[in-house]
Amino acid sequence: MALTLYDTPNGISLRLLTTDDTQAYLDLIQVTRVPYQAVEPIRDDEFYTLDAQTRRIQDRLKAAEEGTGYQFGIYTIKDDLLIGQISLNNVSYGVANYADMGYFIHPDYQGGGRMTAAVKLAVAYAFRALKLNRVQAAILPTNAGSQRVLEKNGFQAEGIARKYLKINGSYQDHRIYAVLAEDLSESLQ
Repeated sequence: MALTLYDTPNGISLRLLTTDDTQAYLDLIQVTRVPYQAVEPIRDDEFYTLDAQTRRIQDRLKAAEEGTGYQFGIYTIKDDLLIGQISLNNVSYGVANYADMGYFIHPDYQGGGRMTAAVKLAVAYAFRALKLNRVQAAILPTNAGSQRVLEKNGFQAEGIARKYLKINGSYQDHRIYAVLAEDLSESLQ
């Protein structure tokens, strides 16, 4: 499935990660391993290998084919450099009709609106192409940067999920944010 989404004013594009991106993705997660340790699960050294990431990307491509998940790389338009990742996971149709969103960006590319633009593109894809009703994200209450990114994209805080995810070795509370298709219906037209 070849698909590329563009935000030219912010100089980024999104496209599904493929096995051709494995080395660049591995480089990216290795660079972000230490800076994001406080907001990520603890992973063993095997996770940070080319083989493990090749398998992971293959699994995500299969999920995209099945319509259950989409792992996009965030690239600079200027030089096609992989600078981050955004995903729509646990895509559920029928009575639920939603997806969970997760994302990160290389620390050198924080600020400047790139992550906000990437979330906007992914949300538009979820509502326009996938016809979902809801996109939700869970963030640590202390993650002010991620909170701003979500709020700029129309997400609203809905409450605290107690001990929701095991982050940095312990189960931690997360604030749940969500945006509905109807919240953005005018801007998506």
